[in-house]
Amino acid sequence: MLVKWIRCTVVDRPGFERGQRKWAGLPGEPGFRGQGGGWSRGRPDVAHVFSFWESRAFYDSFMARSHDRLAASQSGTYRDMQVRLFEHRFDVKVGFEPRFSDADVVRVAHCRVRPDRVEHFTLVQEKVWNPAMAGSPGMLRGVFGEAPGNEFLVLSMWDSAAEHGKYRVERVERLGLRAQTEADVAAITGDVVRVESAWTV
Repeated sequence: MLVKWIRCTVVDRPGFERGQRKWAGLPGEPGFRGQGGGWSRGRPDVAHVFSFWESRAFYDSFMARSHDRLAASQSGTYRDMQVRLFEHRFDVKVGFEPRFSDADVVRVAHCRVRPDRVEHFTLVQEKVWNPAMAGSPGMLRGVFGEAPGNEFLVLSMWDSAAEHGKYRVERVERLGLRAQTEADVAAITGDVVRVESAWTV
């Protein structure tokens, strides 16, 4: 599965949201699995969209054919768009499905990992972080993806911002020490995204 993460700064909110509804045409596209997103909780003008495709080949075909027509309605409503693609490595919790209907917030973490620490980072994600997240009340599902250049994406969906906040306060610092995160990660950025149900496809 291919995971696409789009982040942009919105300059015309009503226009952007109108355009976001045009993506409702996606389910007819071969290989499309789901899409959703919302607004950053920390920066209200920043939007995040996550879309999921069965494979890179299906995604490339969509980009060559239908993408520009669907995207045209949002032209001029945003700036500073960043697009990243990640190949699915494994689920966080079992049985990941690209559904957003039951999620209140999505936590996205983007990690650049030191080349000599990639193997350790991946192992720790599987053995330390995943079980901790999977066992946290309110954590619904998630996905761990990889991109060329030692870039990784950890995407987790939560049924409430409060439950995610509790996990962050109670567990993250302790787990980070155990996982030797500072030794593995050269840079980490992230956000907590408030899911907009109207954007879910």
